[in-house]
Amino acid sequence: MTNDYFRHFVSCCFEYCEEKMNYLAHIYLSGDSDEIMLGNFIGDYVKGNKYLDYPEEVAYGIRLHRSIDLFTDQHELVKESINILKPGYGRYAGIVTDVFFDHFLAANWNRYSEYTLRQFSKHAHAVFLSNFLLLPFRVKQFLPFLIQNKRLESYANHESMFQVLEIMSRRTSLPANSEWAMQILLQEYDLFEALFRSFFAEMIDYVETNFSVKIARSERMR
Repeated sequence: MTNDYFRHFVSCCFEYCEEKMNYLAHIYLSGDSDEIMLGNFIGDYVKGNKYLDYPEEVAYGIRLHRSIDLFTDQHELVKESINILKPGYGRYAGIVTDVFFDHFLAANWNRYSEYTLRQFSKHAHAVFLSNFLLLPFRVKQFLPFLIQNKRLESYANHESMFQVLEIMSRRTSLPANSEWAMQILLQEYDLFEALFRSFFAEMIDYVETNFSVKIARSERMR
């Protein structure tokens, strides 16, 4: 994957979608249901009661997506991470927190799943492609680039995170403080990782308890 092609992918995402780039956690939290995974993936692009237009399990995934977002927005550990980033990003600090947390999930994937990240990503891609006609228009526009650029795997490295923040700052209202963000990440890496791990453990328990979703955890989490 060339840097130019990666930049084209992110630019395409912002042409057709909102400031949402944290897909990996949502897909992971869908458990072993392909239909719930599909709904969780498209949740940001189905507004109001439009979820009722989808098959029952897909609609359930859309509702799950909304509950995950609400749980995240209200969580004190997430707020702590946001407060660290507020000097550089103000009210947009939550977007950068999403990027950082997806990084920690990807970088520590073997801790959370019995499958490799590559296996997991390929399965997710197959689910999305086999249900292409159900996807909202904007998702159809960026899905080929998501797959081509191995988007679900990309946040494991710092360069991809930096590129995403850079492009977001050019295409959206996100402040142009990418270098500062990466410096803060490196300076407070252990703290951010600890916040993520504690938060995500609670998130997994919340999803499994309240939505009857069984997540295929790795042996390290059992």
